[in-house]
Amino acid sequence: MSHDAGEVSWHTLRRIVHEWSGESSDIEQVVSLDGGSISTTLLVTTKAGEKGVLKVSPHRVDRSFERETHQLGLLRSIGLPAPKVHACHVGTLDSPDSYILMEYLPGMNLHDARKHCTPEEFDELQCRLAEMVIELHKHAGEHYGKVESHANGAHPTWPDFYRSLYDAIWHECEKHAPLQTKTKRAIGKIHDRLEKHLKHEDHPRLTHGDLWWSNVLADRGADGKWKITGVLDPNCKYAHAECELAYLELFQTSTPAFLKHYQQTFRLGEEYHKLRKPIYQLYELINHVNLFGERYLKPLQATLDKLAGQV
Repeated sequence: MSHDAGEVSWHTLRRIVHEWSGESSDIEQVVSLDGGSISTTLLVTTKAGEKGVLKVSPHRVDRSFERETHQLGLLRSIGLPAPKVHACHVGTLDSPDSYILMEYLPGMNLHDARKHCTPEEFDELQCRLAEMVIELHKHAGEHYGKVESHANGAHPTWPDFYRSLYDAIWHECEKHAPLQTKTKRAIGKIHDRLEKHLKHEDHPRLTHGDLWWSNVLADRGADGKWKITGVLDPNCKYAHAECELAYLELFQTSTPAFLKHYQQTFRLGEEYHKLRKPIYQLYELINHVNLFGERYLKPLQATLDKLAGQV
C-alpha cells in the first residue's frame, strides 16, 4: 500500500473513503497530485479499484468547495466533461475537515497532450475544445456576476462587474509592485476609463473563468482519436465572453485552430483584437505580478505597449 497524503491524516482518509465507498472499503494507494497552491489534492485508490480525487482545505470552514460542487454540476448539465462530485463537506467542530471528493477522469493536461499529438491531431483537439467553449458561451444570463450556489449580487453592466473583480488587484499592484511611474500612469488611465473601453453590445455569457491548459484534460481514445476528457477547477461567471478568449490566448491554451472554429459561431470584431483583448490580458498580468512576482513585468509592459495610442 502506498500512502502519500501530505498533511491529511490516515484517520481522515479512511473516514472519507468509508462514507464514499462503504465501511468495508480499504485504501490501496494514495498519491499526491498537482492541484493548486492552497488545497492538498490526492488521488485515492481503493483495493476494489475505485478511484477518486480528494481536495482537502487547510481551513476548517471552507465554503469554496460548495461553490465548486455547484459549478461542476452546472458544467456537466450542459454536456462538458466535468468530474462528478461524490461528496462535499464543510468542516464542523465534530468533523473539522473541509473537502471535496470527485470522480477521477483519465488523461493528461493539454500542454502535455500536445507533446504526444501530431500537429493535425492537436488542431482537431483544439476544435473539440472550441466546441465546449461555444456550448458554455451559448448560455446567456440576465446579469453579470459570479455563479454561486445561492443568490448572489448582480451587476448591471460588464464594466461595473469587471471593475469589482480587478479594482483591489490593480491598487495592490500599484502600491507594491516595482512598476515604472509612466507604467503606473498608463494603467491608471485605462483603469479610469474602463466604462468606455469595455462597453459592448453582447449579453452576459457563462464562462469557465479559469480555462488554461492545466485545467483541461485530454486523452487518446480506444479508437485512436484524441478527445477532451476533463474540464476542471471552474471559477464560473456570467461575463463578457471575449474575456475568456483573451485568457485562453494569453497562456497559449488556444491556437489559431481554436479561434477559427469558435468564430464559426461567434464572430470577433476588430475591437476585440486591437483593444479589448490586450486590456483583458493586461489585467490578468497585473494579477500575476501580484501573485508570482517580477517575471510577469516584461509581458505586462509588452501588453501595455500594444495599447499605445488607443487608450
